[in-house]
Amino acid sequence: MASIGRTTEASNGEPRGRADVELRLPADSAFASVLRTTTAGLAARLDFPIDDIEDLRIAVGEASAMVLPEASDGSDLMCRFYMAPGELTVSVAVGVDGVVTPDFDSFAWQVLTTLASHATSEAADGTFVITLTMESGHAEIGL
Repeated sequence: MASIGRTTEASNGEPRGRADVELRLPADSAFASVLRTTTAGLAARLDFPIDDIEDLRIAVGEASAMVLPEASDGSDLMCRFYMAPGELTVSVAVGVDGVVTPDFDSFAWQVLTTLASHATSEAADGTFVITLTMESGHAEIGL
């Protein structure tokens, strides 16, 4: 099996290197459940405890809730997953027209940052990206 996992962060807040899993969906809230289910499946593969999996599902749902209203017409919801032992990083992005200012005082951001181990937001080059990392509560996590 090829080595998986992230290295250092790129300038846009996403980990460098190829994502372990990429998911492209229509930028429509009807598809957010597909993203949450994929996230839960990957976290389960990393042996995250059920409480961490549910927290991650909620955090990814909140990230989607923040980026989807900003999506330009015809844009895709692009999700990248970076897996490492005991850690899952999810990047949720949409294409945008114009300038987007992330609302760090929103309920969605407060929930996301409470549940995730680390979260960042960036709007640049016609893309609005929220990246979050969840570190598992288990010390003996493997792939």
